[in-house]
Amino acid sequence: MNIPLRPEGPGQSTRPYLIRALHDWCTDNGYTPYLAVHVDATVQVPAEFVKNQEIVLNTSFDATSGLELGNEEIRFKARFGGVPREIIVPVDHVVAIYARENGQGMAFPAPNDVTGRLPPGLQAATPPREAGRFGPASEGGLRLAPAPESSSTEDEPTPEPPPAPAGGKAPRRPALKRIK
Repeated sequence: MNIPLRPEGPGQSTRPYLIRALHDWCTDNGYTPYLAVHVDATVQVPAEFVKNQEIVLNTSFDATSGLELGNEEIRFKARFGGVPREIIVPVDHVVAIYARENGQGMAFPAPNDVTGRLPPGLQAATPPREAGRFGPASEGGLRLAPAPESSSTEDEPTPEPPPAPAGGKAPRRPALKRIK
C-alpha cells in the first residue's frame, strides 16, 4: 500500500502533527527534544547562534517557557547566554526533530522557498543550504540523493572508538535515524 506524504488537494501538512507527536514521545520517555531549523528572514532566533543557516534548539519544557507547537509556527521563550529571547519558527522551516540522548527522530525536507534571504544581523558569509544535503524535495516528499561512487569505505580507515570509561561500557553516540 502506498501512502502519500502529502494529502492530494487542499489539506493541512502532516509536519506539525509529526513534530508534536515526536516532541511528546521524547518528553514521555525522559528524552530532550531538539529541533534542527533552517534559518532565513522568516525565522526569529538569535543570529549569533546560527551556523550555515541552521540552528538546533532545545525545546524541552525545562529549557523553554510558553512553548506552543502550532500548525503554522512554533513559539517559545528561552535563554541564550542568560538573555531571554522570543523564538518564532515557521513549521515548514523545521528540518528535523530528534532526541538528544539517542538521536531517534525524523528529518523533513527543507522549505520550498530557500531564497537565501538572511535575518537581520546574520553575516552573508554563511553559505546557503545546499539542496543535495537531503536531496531535492519532490511532490512525494523527501528523496535521498545517491552517494557518489568514490564514497566507498573500504579504503578508508575505521575510526577508533573512544576509550571506555572506568565503569565499563562506552557511551553511545547520538545519531539521527530516518523512519520510513
